[in-house]
Amino acid sequence: MAGIDDFAAQLIDVQTQLAYQEDLLRELNGALASQQQEILVLRRQVQLLKQRQDEHGEPQAAGAAQERPPHY
Repeated sequence: MAGIDDFAAQLIDVQTQLAYQEDLLRELNGALASQQQEILVLRRQVQLLKQRQDEHGEPQAAGAAQERPPHY
């Protein structure tokens, strides 16, 4: 009977570990999905900033190169 009791205890341990791993996997999946959404938002923001810089950055850069530095 000791063998059956040991087997039952081991089975319970394995089931407990599996339950913890499934819970951890769900948490990690949620964190990954959240990070992916944040990455998409940040990419869009960078794209908009680059577009804005391309539209407005070149004329300012040309004018800034001709200005004298403030210490003169």
